[in-house]
Amino acid sequence: MMEEWWGLGLGKSQRADIPGEVGSILTELATPVPPCSLLFTPFANSMTDASRLWASAPLQTLKIELLTLLARYAYQEGTFKLSSGQSSDYYLNGKQVTLRGEGALAIARLLLAQLPAGTGAVAGLTLGADPLVSGVSVVSAYENRPLPALIVRKEAKGHGTQAYIEGPTLPPATQVMVLEDVVTTGKSALLAVERLEAAGYRVIGIIALVDREQGGRELYAERGLNFTALFSIGEVQERYRQLNQSGKIVY
Repeated sequence: MMEEWWGLGLGKSQRADIPGEVGSILTELATPVPPCSLLFTPFANSMTDASRLWASAPLQTLKIELLTLLARYAYQEGTFKLSSGQSSDYYLNGKQVTLRGEGALAIARLLLAQLPAGTGAVAGLTLGADPLVSGVSVVSAYENRPLPALIVRKEAKGHGTQAYIEGPTLPPATQVMVLEDVVTTGKSALLAVERLEAAGYRVIGIIALVDREQGGRELYAERGLNFTALFSIGEVQERYRQLNQSGKIVY
């Protein structure tokens, strides 16, 4: 079925009759490839070494590179007021990385690898989780384990269906993993959990990009929710100091 789609319904002999570059492309597109290679074929030859890093590097290497992106672009020091109302002498704007192409791809690959068997969807509270759930959903399709993404609104939509949750309607009790970019007190992701459970889904845990270690983990434990984060704030700060000393921080 995939060969017929990529090959525009043409058999091998028919494709061979198409002259020049078009025929070559159709033949290459119709060649079966492993799921993990689907990201790169037929454009692999035109990819730069940097592109290959984000698309195909081992996950441990990818995690190190992602930490550098967070420290370089997302972390700032100064005086800030957080969404929780707390004051802080540093700020982590995850969207500075989650909305970069290389950052989005790295995060999606790493988060997808964290999802347990049986996960039926990923979800998160708008706005911080939007690029996370979208990225994971796209990469999951390339990895031959397609997962739908759900975006949870803070307030119900004021028109149409007036829904709190955007995305495909899934069967009751579907196992959903909640994603979050930065966890501080944990209340944002918890709101997503409550909305999803009210809709009949089963939330199996929360995965964050960065844990600021200011009560979120404890809140989730009280609610019986599994929680993990790709990085602690301490890891981001240590990498920031290393880059700052070497003059590689972008202001």
